[in-house]
Amino acid sequence: MVEAFAVASGKGGTGKTTSTLALGMALAEQYDVTVVDADTGMANLLFHTGLDDVDVTLHDLLVEDVATDVSAAVYERFGMHVVPCGTSLAAFRAADPERLRGVVADLAADTDVLLLDSPAALGSKSAVLPVVLADRTVVVLQPTIPSLSDGLKVQEYARSYGTETAGILFNRIRDDADVDRVVDRAERYFGGRTLGVVPESDVASDARRAGEPLLSYAPESTAAEAFRDAAARIDVRAGDSEDVADRFRSAVVPDEV
Repeated sequence: MVEAFAVASGKGGTGKTTSTLALGMALAEQYDVTVVDADTGMANLLFHTGLDDVDVTLHDLLVEDVATDVSAAVYERFGMHVVPCGTSLAAFRAADPERLRGVVADLAADTDVLLLDSPAALGSKSAVLPVVLADRTVVVLQPTIPSLSDGLKVQEYARSYGTETAGILFNRIRDDADVDRVVDRAERYFGGRTLGVVPESDVASDARRAGEPLLSYAPESTAAEAFRDAAARIDVRAGDSEDVADRFRSAVVPDEV
């Protein structure tokens, strides 16, 4: 079985990478989870997982005529398989985003849950591929009009390629009143239910500096518990691994956003 989720937001600053890893660690208590940093232009998952000094990253898998096996970029961390992406501008320029289809297909053959940490904006082919390849999206939002608007754009684009919405996750919440004001409205426009509401927390930035996911660094924190509750509300579907891999390999790659 396997299901691929794109964790997306439409804007930066929502805590998307923190959310991806937190959901991944929580889901890994029940499933075999693989997390991929699919933000090939502005990668930072490697800093959250203590992998900033590794030799092989997703960039190496996306360069044509380079004989790098997918397994070389997969690292065991915090109960998950983690595929980080590098931060080199030269490597980004050399990478062919279309090759992500084959990488994801190979990974899908050997895991239960794929979480694709997606770029913040839909500005290029590499940016939109995760939501095109995924089965469903988890949309990470803050309770502001710009965040909701950008999140809706991501959902609309994803749906145009048949990608459903698994749910919405409100993150970095400073005032519960803000959430009360927008949750009902958000649920009317977004395809999935509200998975959770995660409070703003200093330990999230502390965890990043320590090179650990939040659920490893501060497992008893209020934010960590909120992420675990959100993960428990995700109904993982049992797709056939070979069928999913074939679909990824043959996925339509959009030429324009």
